[in-house]
Amino acid sequence: MNQSQRTLQEYRTTLTPAEVLAAAKQFFSRRNSLYATFLDREGPTFVSFRGQGGEELIIAAATDGGSTRVTGSTYLFDMQIARFFTTLPPFKLEETLLPASATTDGVVA
Repeated sequence: MNQSQRTLQEYRTTLTPAEVLAAAKQFFSRRNSLYATFLDREGPTFVSFRGQGGEELIIAAATDGGSTRVTGSTYLFDMQIARFFTTLPPFKLEETLLPASATTDGVVA
């Protein structure tokens, strides 16, 4: 994975945007390590954290087609964003097939 793929990551979940942002605040604020962060700014669709050397980490969430699209952006904390995404329940897109009777109705052989 090249650096540009690591600096902006995306994930889809079944949580609401507000639940995602609350989970991000809990996840990134509780870390006591080299990669510790603190809440810097927040809004209705994003939270921004600061960490080592002033490094910025941003999580944004928005509804998108029945799910929530979560994006994470950073230069240094890419592994932590990927780890955070694994704590969110995934959104699984399921295709619904027509019943067998519906596919043959009106078909002339």
